[in-house]
Amino acid sequence: MERENEARRPDPDDLLAEVKAENRGRLTIFLGAAAGVGKTYAMLEAAHERQADGVDVVIGWVETHGRQETEALVKGLPIIPSRELVYRDKVFRELDLDALLQRRPQLALVDELAHTNVPGSRHIRRYQDVEELLAAGINVYTTLNIQHVESLNDIIAQITGIRVQETVPDRLLEEADQVQLIDIPPEELIERLKEGKVYVPPQAERALQKFFRPGNLNALREMALRYTAMRVEGQLDHYMRLHGIAGPWPAGERVMACVSPSPFSAQVIRTARRMAAGLKAEWLAVYVETPGCPPADEAERDQLARNLHLAEELGAEVVSLSSDDAAEELLALARRKNVTQIVIGKPLHPRWQEMWRGALVDKIIRNSEGISVHIIPGKTGPRQEQRPAARHYQPGPASWPYAGAVAAVMMVTVLNKILQPFFDLTNIALLYLLPVLFSAVGLGRGPSILTSVLGVLAFDFFFVPPVLSFTVFDLRYLLSFGVFLVVAVITGTLATRLKTQAENARRRETRTAALYALSRKMAAAADMEGLLKAVVETVAETIDGEAVIFMPDAAGGLVVRATSPSPPAKWLDNNECAVARWVFTHGQFAGRGTDTLAGAEGLYLPLRTDNNNLAVLGVKLKYPERRLGPEQRRLLEAFANLAALAILRLQLAVEAQQARCLAASEKLRTALFNSISHDLRTPLASITAAVTGLLEGEEVYHPEARQALLQTIKEGARRLNRLVGNLLDMARLESGMIQLKQEWCDLEDIIGVALGQLRETLQDRPLEINIPPELPLVKVDFTLIEQVLVNLLENAVKYSPPGSKIDIEVRREGKELQVAIADRGASIPEGERERVFEKFYRLQSPRHVSGTGLGLSICKGIIEAHGGRIWAEPRPGGGNVFTFSLPLDEQPPEQVPSARGGEEGDR
Repeated sequence: MERENEARRPDPDDLLAEVKAENRGRLTIFLGAAAGVGKTYAMLEAAHERQADGVDVVIGWVETHGRQETEALVKGLPIIPSRELVYRDKVFRELDLDALLQRRPQLALVDELAHTNVPGSRHIRRYQDVEELLAAGINVYTTLNIQHVESLNDIIAQITGIRVQETVPDRLLEEADQVQLIDIPPEELIERLKEGKVYVPPQAERALQKFFRPGNLNALREMALRYTAMRVEGQLDHYMRLHGIAGPWPAGERVMACVSPSPFSAQVIRTARRMAAGLKAEWLAVYVETPGCPPADEAERDQLARNLHLAEELGAEVVSLSSDDAAEELLALARRKNVTQIVIGKPLHPRWQEMWRGALVDKIIRNSEGISVHIIPGKTGPRQEQRPAARHYQPGPASWPYAGAVAAVMMVTVLNKILQPFFDLTNIALLYLLPVLFSAVGLGRGPSILTSVLGVLAFDFFFVPPVLSFTVFDLRYLLSFGVFLVVAVITGTLATRLKTQAENARRRETRTAALYALSRKMAAAADMEGLLKAVVETVAETIDGEAVIFMPDAAGGLVVRATSPSPPAKWLDNNECAVARWVFTHGQFAGRGTDTLAGAEGLYLPLRTDNNNLAVLGVKLKYPERRLGPEQRRLLEAFANLAALAILRLQLAVEAQQARCLAASEKLRTALFNSISHDLRTPLASITAAVTGLLEGEEVYHPEARQALLQTIKEGARRLNRLVGNLLDMARLESGMIQLKQEWCDLEDIIGVALGQLRETLQDRPLEINIPPELPLVKVDFTLIEQVLVNLLENAVKYSPPGSKIDIEVRREGKELQVAIADRGASIPEGERERVFEKFYRLQSPRHVSGTGLGLSICKGIIEAHGGRIWAEPRPGGGNVFTFSLPLDEQPPEQVPSARGGEEGDR
């Protein structure tokens, strides 16, 4: 019962997929077995029905092929004008994607999904235009023939003898919301062709002789019906799972395709894709590079990149590995990934090579142990022989290593002739191993084997009797020749393998070192500019080219934030910036080497995390004719992922700092309101009561009472003035607007002015002032230091018992003057001696103490602005001592104007 309930429970992934699909446009594909079955006609009919229902329908692109009934249906539907592109001095018309996106209809008609766009378009293929429309929330009707489905490409070529070049990934049909099969009998389609309703008569005749033969049409029709039936079955399974309907669910399967640099691997990949679709299984494509058989040249590396890209496009998980034993590594991965089906191609090389190297297929079958192995016959398609990845011997640079091998043998032969009087035949034979080793290390396996054969022949011809003849009198030399040849071949092979392994290790080390260096630089970067600079410098150095990073500015536009080399090169024009903006908007690769905006100078990668696009990384190779290999692409992707995480880290750090500042600001605001509300109300209430009493009882109060009320008003006004002054001083300190007006002053004068200002506050307090004679002058702002003394003395009065003594002491300590004010109040706990200088912080006191908690904070700001310091410490015998220091860095002049003495009265 538990298992039944578990089976009925909807899959959370399916529910999440439906939520994500709500904002995406819906795709309807009108699928047919061949051209002429009526796909475009059915699409236009459906569009008219939707328009009658009030849906905003627009034709983005419709190809009528001159058919009158189709052209009649076009009338009445709005049409987006096509875009004109010039290519090779000819004008072509293509879908205007930007105009369609700007128009934003509810439904767009885009005919011929598999069409290849003219160079200069944003995307290479029309199906990519459709994907962008869907991403923008626009519903799309489109048409497709079954022969354009990518996974069926090999079967179509086998049936029709024609390799279809324009294909569409299977995922488009799988992700389509609706697939409508448009079907007519083959006889009717052939009749339509003969009547000229599909192609013009000459073209129709050629089509009937080649592609539109009855056998081909029947096979294509069957494939279209099967494909549609398989989709309906998948939709039924999805519906049952989504709504918790119990059913016999198939056991989990997983398919693995074995990929190589061979053009034939594309057929293996498509077969694995079809098998995975039939089994409703996940699948992966695996390439294992072995030291003995790496990609031979740039053509094979490009072919390998195309094969892996095809697998990725068809939805595979692509895995690249390196191992000495490909079969063992493939089987180990298959067991780790729980693979149940392995698809591998039958080798195309001669049988003798398998005897020499061992057959990969045989090893996999022998050790598969429960994994099904499917061997695809190694038959190349009709056009594969013309592909650039096929190996052919061509005179030129490719033959130079063999010429070098011949030259090496000739040089050793000459050397042996010179040394022949001094060496015996054994030493001469050993010298012929030198060019074998040099050829293996420097030229490759083929030249080293050629060197081995030539060395044996040269040794026989020039040194073994009879000389200058290949005839051997002593048959024992034949055994020597055989042993020498085997040793030479094995030595050359091992040297080549070691060289390949060293190169692979060096490449991996370079990749790892580059990632490690970038990680260290990014970890050390404290700001965004330093981080971006580290990224572009590392990327540019790694790819031997240029790198640039775009990031959004405050207005939302994309701007260049970092380049390497700096300043940015001329290739960063408006077109390149437009490509970067597209990548940032859509979060997809674009530019050179991709299927999107391939005419751009650079390749652009989105820097994104969790579906958030943070920036765009652009790279341009130093030599444009070069292409990035799969390893470089993966390294760039790793760089992009690291950079995205680092950018996100800095952005989160800034946001966290802003959040802390906001929290602190909120805390200060609350403390300020709590403190000020009380400290404002108290003096205002006193002033209001006193003024009211004076106004209402002028004849009642005698002179002494009136004097007391006026004194109350004065005291309240003074408290308000001090409160507002403290707030203004704190605002000036925090904003950095405070300016010191430093002059040479006598601290004794400043203390006298401060005591005069607090005469009434200190009238019942005994003071003990200790100022040593011959005290040096200090360069300070007289008014601000006076404010510090006033605040410290008021603080001593507030937090000490009434009538208790207050001490003021000035002393010189090295190159600074120290002023200490001591009270007899409760000692400040050790853990709070630093906090008393924070804004709005107030100690708990049994007595009610008025104030805002800003006085000591203002003192600290003023003293630190003078380059001094302030601190609190306990007083021996009880109480606290607040001390501040002022630097004596400069020597005072011999005569200082005594202006302060005349001004004290004014203060």
